[in-house]
Amino acid sequence: MKKVLQMFISFFKIGAFTFGGGYAMIPLIEEEVVNKKKWIEKEEFVDIVVISQSFPGALAVNTSIFIGYKINGILGAIMALLGTVIPSFIIILLIASVFMQFRSNYYVEQVFKGINGAVPMLVLIAIFSISKSVKKSYLNLGVVILALILLQVLNVNPVVVIILSGAFGVIYYREKVGK
Repeated sequence: MKKVLQMFISFFKIGAFTFGGGYAMIPLIEEEVVNKKKWIEKEEFVDIVVISQSFPGALAVNTSIFIGYKINGILGAIMALLGTVIPSFIIILLIASVFMQFRSNYYVEQVFKGINGAVPMLVLIAIFSISKSVKKSYLNLGVVILALILLQVLNVNPVVVIILSGAFGVIYYREKVGK
């Protein structure tokens, strides 16, 4: 039970102090569960993030559920989920109750501008962190470039890119295993 409470507190802290959504939370979740607490290995974390991206819903919420489940089953999943979403819920309620009174305040506007500048960097850190675990090969580089072209140039839906990438992996690696 102590580990479940520690997990709840860890995810609560991450949820309370991360702005910018799921991708911004990934480096903080990794630092907490892989590096500090050592609840899971780096490779497991990367797998969890990849699977979490494939499911509907917020990345950080899905990731916390998978990690919680891995650590302590259903109770762990529920506590990690609650730890992740309760801070946002409370913060949104508080902001919504007073936001309109302060939205035009000069300092509030400056705070939001500062936060907006930091969020892309948190996402970039998540990308670099996850990319360290990806096997470096021309094939993987080709998949990255093709996915980037499909998403950014041809405006293909990300779900389609995920499905195509998964199908490619099944086809390509199935033949490798069979040899």
